[in-house]
Amino acid sequence: MIKSLGFILFVILFSSAASAQGIRQIKLNDLQQLIAAKSERIQVINFWATWCAPCVKEIPLFEKLKLDNTGVEVTLVSMDFDLDPNPAKVERFVTRKNLKSTVVILAETDPNAWIDKIDKEWSGALPATLIINTQTGKRRLVQRELHEGDLEKLINEVRN
Repeated sequence: MIKSLGFILFVILFSSAASAQGIRQIKLNDLQQLIAAKSERIQVINFWATWCAPCVKEIPLFEKLKLDNTGVEVTLVSMDFDLDPNPAKVERFVTRKNLKSTVVILAETDPNAWIDKIDKEWSGALPATLIINTQTGKRRLVQRELHEGDLEKLINEVRN
């Protein structure tokens, strides 16, 4: 039985693996459960890194979506772990930018071993955004920087 999205987010947010400022490190299995969790909300999962300029540039779009759209759940998945397993850099970034979206760090190395387990179409390029309607099974993966209006268009594509 697939756990509910709310329970998965609760586990991610309040697990004993918490870091000093509340950003959780998760494993691939946790992320796969989040992706598969049934929810009435559209899931928007953005894969980004602090060192990726296009990733950083598009984060305000996800923050705006989080604040403006209650029918959507936004999760920002930091891919910094592979190059720098210390979460402090991500924590400082999140604090400095005052991010409101759920932020997790994918604590996995060797991306070539797990990227296709997230989405078979994903090359591993960043930024990447996965939009999922678990009610209908529709999903979209975008492997580029998003711009104003892109998220809304993609959400509408999976909504119906």
